[in-house]
Amino acid sequence: MADSTKTRARGADNRRRLMTAAARVLHQQGVERTTIADIAGAAGVPVGNVYYYFKTKDELVQAALAEHSGYLAELTGDLDKLPDPLERLKALVGVWVSERDVAARYGCPTGTLAAELGKRAEGGMDLEAGKVIRSLLDWVERQFRELGLPGPGDLAITLVGAYQGMSLLSSALRDPEIMTREGDRLTRWLDTLPEGAGRLDS
Repeated sequence: MADSTKTRARGADNRRRLMTAAARVLHQQGVERTTIADIAGAAGVPVGNVYYYFKTKDELVQAALAEHSGYLAELTGDLDKLPDPLERLKALVGVWVSERDVAARYGCPTGTLAAELGKRAEGGMDLEAGKVIRSLLDWVERQFRELGLPGPGDLAITLVGAYQGMSLLSSALRDPEIMTREGDRLTRWLDTLPEGAGRLDS
C-alpha cells in the first residue's frame, strides 16, 4: 500500500512538472520549435515516461494552456483580496510591469501562444488560448463595472489590449523599459477615471 501511494505521488509530481515545463518551454521556444524531448528535459522526466501522461505534443500544449489558466485564476484571486477595484486594476498593471524582463525576451505567454496557434489550419487550440484571454477580459470588466463606469467591456479591451501591445513592442525591440513606461501611463490613465462615480458600494 505504501509503495502504491508513493507511485501515485511520484506520478502526480511528474505530471505537474511536465505541465509547468510545457508552459515555460512553449513560451520561450514556440510550439513549432518545441519537441516533447525539450519539455521532458526541462521537467527532468525521461522522454519515454512522458507518454504515460501526455500522448502527443498537442496534449502538452493543452496542459500549458491549463497552466496559464491556473496562474491567471491564482493571480486574480489574490488581487480580489484588495478591497478597491481601482487598486486591483493598478496592481494588475504592476504585475505586468514586474514581468517586463520575461516579456521583453518572449512576449506575453498566452498572447504569443494564441497568435501561434491561430495560424494553424485546424485543431481548435487557438480557441482554448482565447478562453484564457477572455477570462482576463471578464475579470477586468468586472472591476470597471464595480467602479460604476460606462462601457466596462470597452474599458477592459483598452486595458488588456494595451498590455498585449506593450508586451509585443517590448519583445520586438528587446526593451523591457517599454513595459515600465507604458505601465506608468496605464496607471495614470486609471487614475483619471471618475473614481467612485456610481460604485456599487456607494
